[in-house]
Amino acid sequence: MLVKHFCRLLLLPVVLMLGGCKLVLLNPDGYVARQQSDIMISTTIIIALIVVPVLIAIAVIAWRYRASNTQAKYDDKWDHSHQLELLVWGVPLLIIIAVGAVSWTGTHQLDPYRPLDKIAEHKPVPANTKPLEVEVVSLRWKWLFFYPGYGIATVNELVAPVDVPIHFKLTSDTMMDSFFIPALVGQVYTMPGMQTVLHGVINKPGEYKGFSANYSGAGFTDMRFLFHGMSQKDFNSWVEKVGASGQALDRTAYDKLRQPSRAEPIHYYAHFSPDLYERILNRCVDPGQMCMSPIMTDTMHSRGMESAPAHGAAMH
Repeated sequence: MLVKHFCRLLLLPVVLMLGGCKLVLLNPDGYVARQQSDIMISTTIIIALIVVPVLIAIAVIAWRYRASNTQAKYDDKWDHSHQLELLVWGVPLLIIIAVGAVSWTGTHQLDPYRPLDKIAEHKPVPANTKPLEVEVVSLRWKWLFFYPGYGIATVNELVAPVDVPIHFKLTSDTMMDSFFIPALVGQVYTMPGMQTVLHGVINKPGEYKGFSANYSGAGFTDMRFLFHGMSQKDFNSWVEKVGASGQALDRTAYDKLRQPSRAEPIHYYAHFSPDLYERILNRCVDPGQMCMSPIMTDTMHSRGMESAPAHGAAMH
């Protein structure tokens, strides 16, 4: 009885810590995140098939062949067993093959650059569905979201309609961050002068947390934002509300926004300079700066290499 009460006492801190937690990584509301969760759970179960029996065997062998157990059979001439050798090497090999197959398949199916072909299990993307385009810029220490299809922008608030694929393009102003919405999709890095891509979809209306998962300085802990999944009607109303905010995000406003700040409140921009994201990506927001695309194009041509057309030019 005393041992039972002691065990309960040891488990009490764990229960208290997990009691108020929603284990979003194990039960996300986004289709891509749910597939990633399934892979994580499946891999853990497969690994447990070898780990748990080994732990049990250690305890059983230690108890059975303890010094005080004089009844245990001991064979001082035993040195090899083909059956045991097959078990020791064969089972872990099968486990490695199974984990590798699950990981390899999942890695290719959930490639962040791969457009979605389903919005839910057994529910393909409807024909002629246009993904919601969102351009993401990580700043110190806040998140800027452009909606090029609607001409609006927001800070520290991301909104998307339910069951509509989202196509993210991501970059950074000055430092490397990691864009992460656990309920929606896995994390992806943002880097200055580079663009990463991410595809996701949210399947339930709700308010979800997003943040930077990569340490980026003193304001890192405040680099958080809200992600809202809404019905199409509510999303359209939200777009109208942002469009009526009356603020403009031009180069001057962006220069002010890009200054380091902590716990930046949510605010909206009714419109923005059409090429602002491209200039942030190509590091030519400030007047007189040469964009990286022409520079890279000239470098590649000078080396006899072909390249894609350049994006942007110097801002005057």
